[in-house]
Amino acid sequence: MFTYTIAKNGTTVDTLLRSEWRLGKKTVHELRMAKAVTRDGEPVQWNDPLDAGTEITFTFDVPASSYKPTKECLIDIVYEDAHCLIISKPKGMSTHPNDDRDTHTAMNHVMAHIQANGGIYAEHVHRLDKGTEGLLLVAKHPLAKSIMDRMIEEKTIVRTYQAEVQGNIRSESGTISENIGKDRHHANRRVVSASGQHAVTHFEVIQRYKGTCIVNLVLETGRTHQIRVHLEYIGHPIVGDTLYGARETKEGTYQLHAIQLEFDHPFLNERITVKDQ
Repeated sequence: MFTYTIAKNGTTVDTLLRSEWRLGKKTVHELRMAKAVTRDGEPVQWNDPLDAGTEITFTFDVPASSYKPTKECLIDIVYEDAHCLIISKPKGMSTHPNDDRDTHTAMNHVMAHIQANGGIYAEHVHRLDKGTEGLLLVAKHPLAKSIMDRMIEEKTIVRTYQAEVQGNIRSESGTISENIGKDRHHANRRVVSASGQHAVTHFEVIQRYKGTCIVNLVLETGRTHQIRVHLEYIGHPIVGDTLYGARETKEGTYQLHAIQLEFDHPFLNERITVKDQ
């Protein structure tokens, strides 16, 4: 259950769900049949105009997520409200389990936090590679999941990453627009491929050193290993990323950090900017 404050005079529940949140027809129908939207304890007429500032309440069944919780949540919750949370995923931790034996992923820790606070549902909106650290957005109910999935597809959730790359990129900024597909010769690698999926990465050099530079990167798409593949493609792999042609470091890892998430919150009607220190 959650409350929502109408932002614009004349908004109807039907307009909110279909036009602003753009929920699927099935979801809208189910909410209507269940009389899930109320005001002061009474069902709201879906086509009645509502005044700005009117509070309406959503009450609906929430399925339980399948992630087995860890004994306690040992990852940092950087941001949280009634609809979503943002965690700082450590390097070396998977986003989600791949099988029943995988019980110490980020989502297992998130579920420990959710259950400790009386909840049963959490689903990641995007994912980070195991070797990538930083900000990960998690939905706390199915409506948030549906809307935020669409926001990812429409590129309205701005994801900024930072990496140290080999060599010095000549230009100060640019865009890499190269399709990405599977490497037929290596199960875990991805490659630039004309027949692959559309992928776009924007970059900006923010600091230069002798032999390396620090780059901020913004994703338009979210393909597997996208940043790593695109940086290798332009001849500047991430320092330590041996899978994509870089020299090995003493630590044996690569440095890719999801440093910022920014989006217009669909339920709070405000711009959210979260940074990872």
